[in-house]
Amino acid sequence: MTTAATESFSSRAPKLPPEFADLEVFSDWCLPTEAERYAKRLDSSMQEIQAFYDAITARAEEAISYCDKFSLDDMPEDVLNLMHLLYSMIQASFPVECWKQPKVPDSGATTLDCVSEPVP
Repeated sequence: MTTAATESFSSRAPKLPPEFADLEVFSDWCLPTEAERYAKRLDSSMQEIQAFYDAITARAEEAISYCDKFSLDDMPEDVLNLMHLLYSMIQASFPVECWKQPKVPDSGATTLDCVSEPVP
């Protein structure tokens, strides 16, 4: 990470629970909607997606167990962000595991708009 990026990162308030501080560098993947997560994936290089995917999958089971301690109706913001990070992991899984590129192969200019998604 560049010095400017490190300074910018260190001056932000943490988005994730302290137990997941090592994932804070990926907090820009804490996105609440499928459309935002998809756009982030398309705007990211495979190197960025791979780094994110490797970091979050290594802690995914622990993160899921942590989120399960809270009610979906009353989830603290930092835990909700952790859940959104897990949702982004799912969004990154096909590019990493199957396609080796951010975009769906042979899809041209096709788009998919999600009209309903789970809440929170």
